[in-house]
Amino acid sequence: MTKARVVIEGLTPQVDCGRFPARRVLGDGIVVEADVFADGHDAVAAVVLYRHESETQWHGMPMSFLGNDRWQGRFTAQKLGRYLFTVEAWVDHLESWRRGLAKKYEAAQDIEIDLQQGSALALAHASRMAEPDASRLREWAHALADPVREREQRALLGQSDALHELARRSPDPRLVLRHEPPLAIEVERERARFSSWYEMFPRSAASSPGKHGTLADVEALLPYVASMGFDVLYLPPIHPIGEVERKGPNNRVGASPDDPGSPWAIGSREGGHKAVHPRLGTLEDFRRLLASAGALGIEIALDIAFQCAPDHPYVREHPGWFLKRPDGSVQYAENPPKRYQDIYPFWFECEDWQALWAELKSVFEFWIAQGVRIFRVDNPHTKPFAFWEWVIGEIRRAHPEVIFLAEAFTRPKVMYRLAKLGFTQSYNYFPWRNSKREIVHYFTELTSRPVCEFFRPSLWPNTPDILTEYLQFGGRPAFATRLILAATLGASFGLYGPAFELAEGRPRESGSEEYLDSEKYQVRSWNRDDPASLRDLIARINRIRRENPALRSDTGLKFHPVDNEALIAYSKTSGEDSVLVFVNVDPHHPQTGWAHLDLEALGLPADAPYQVDDLLSGARFLWRGARNYVALDPAGTQAHVFRIRRRVRTERDFDYFM
Repeated sequence: MTKARVVIEGLTPQVDCGRFPARRVLGDGIVVEADVFADGHDAVAAVVLYRHESETQWHGMPMSFLGNDRWQGRFTAQKLGRYLFTVEAWVDHLESWRRGLAKKYEAAQDIEIDLQQGSALALAHASRMAEPDASRLREWAHALADPVREREQRALLGQSDALHELARRSPDPRLVLRHEPPLAIEVERERARFSSWYEMFPRSAASSPGKHGTLADVEALLPYVASMGFDVLYLPPIHPIGEVERKGPNNRVGASPDDPGSPWAIGSREGGHKAVHPRLGTLEDFRRLLASAGALGIEIALDIAFQCAPDHPYVREHPGWFLKRPDGSVQYAENPPKRYQDIYPFWFECEDWQALWAELKSVFEFWIAQGVRIFRVDNPHTKPFAFWEWVIGEIRRAHPEVIFLAEAFTRPKVMYRLAKLGFTQSYNYFPWRNSKREIVHYFTELTSRPVCEFFRPSLWPNTPDILTEYLQFGGRPAFATRLILAATLGASFGLYGPAFELAEGRPRESGSEEYLDSEKYQVRSWNRDDPASLRDLIARINRIRRENPALRSDTGLKFHPVDNEALIAYSKTSGEDSVLVFVNVDPHHPQTGWAHLDLEALGLPADAPYQVDDLLSGARFLWRGARNYVALDPAGTQAHVFRIRRRVRTERDFDYFM
């Protein structure tokens, strides 16, 4: 039984009724909303209560009324880690009294009894408060009931916002309802939301053709990566590679003595998941690479692939960690018709599963001790959900700054579950969403609730495993198109290079998305100075992303109609910053069309001119109204990335017009 008459419903943000935390980054203003109401016509009051998981005391912020019984409050995420929040609400008898007093006074009715009632309510609040606030409320109560004071003066005093706000800090606890249980917000660092990734195989980093690259060679290429504006350099596994069942070029069964094998076939007599491949260098070389990258503002992301080559030390030392087939052999990885004889998956349901889980956790801890704070996790959807929830939770409790990228090209619900369990970012279906209809539908899903509360897409046009038909047949314009879409639709994106900037589009065979002569199975040499490289365009796009806050978040995305299915238009807005993007998704033909812009979404008046500055070409245009003409040609201008300037009064104020 309770005397509380209020109802609290529809509390947001929440994921799966509070089973999982919503996601934000450090410094965010966390907006909390709830439906708060009571029976009858009495006023209600509500506050947001919040605390960091390391604290025991709740902090409170008052909520404001939005309309239709919806209330809103906010607090700022000032620490990494998990915050808990909830809402408290109650019938506010003092506020109900104030409203009634104002109506009676305006109607010239007798308010003497009402003033006495207000005085009693104020004294009740004072009895629940400490000094000096209690004294202020008692003085107020005595003034309201003082017959010597003028009626008008007391009526005006009864409307004091400051004193009512003070009184709300001490509601009658018997009337207060708290939403239970509290909900959670996971607060991560800014790079969890905004990052530009570049993938590179260290063994292909040598300056001399045919030579096996080293970590020192990667270090020498850091200025190249930095010049393109990337802040994360992702390295595929750097561990010793198995010799048993090693694959040859193009995934050929049976390797020659000179074939290096697949980096994802981890482990040999030279070590396992906590070792560096001797041909790449040493742990000291790796730590030096981390330091050199950090000096350029680049973080190293390390690949974590929980699987083993047949000659990994784990296979010998812990045979029970691997599933045996009826003939006694170990089950290797398969994805029919693909067969991976060089890879043994872990058997997460084995009898010794607790020791297995603890050892895998120690792999993360080992590389964190070396200085790594970002991990790209290979195929997490093939490992138990319970394992990821446990291990990410354990790592984050000790190191809340660690970022996990899920390489989970899998079913939507599985992909989303991994994000709910703690993965910071995730690969997704972007590589295969090429038409305007597909892009609009998919990104409307990703940026709408509930998905946007827990899922952060990382947009990759290509990976070592994915060379889409669009890139195979679209040539250099297709690569430029996918770059611009990835970098402006999402706050986080990545490229597998140098294959991307050099527009490498040769498949292993017709109908395949595998690269011909893939780096997964052999050392490659790249001409990074090729004049046809997209390097300059990539650098320009990354600079645009850094300079425009609207592009540093996945929120604020708005699609605008264009009367041509080959032209897509969308904007992103953050505060005063608005970026408007037009892209020709046809890499073969020029396209023209009329766009109808949502001026309200862009913060533009209906009848005033505004300037749009193309951040790619430097061109400037003076537009007016919602309807505007666009022409894009793959042979020249494949896209516009406009910054909107709202304060253009006349054409005379327009400094350059094209």
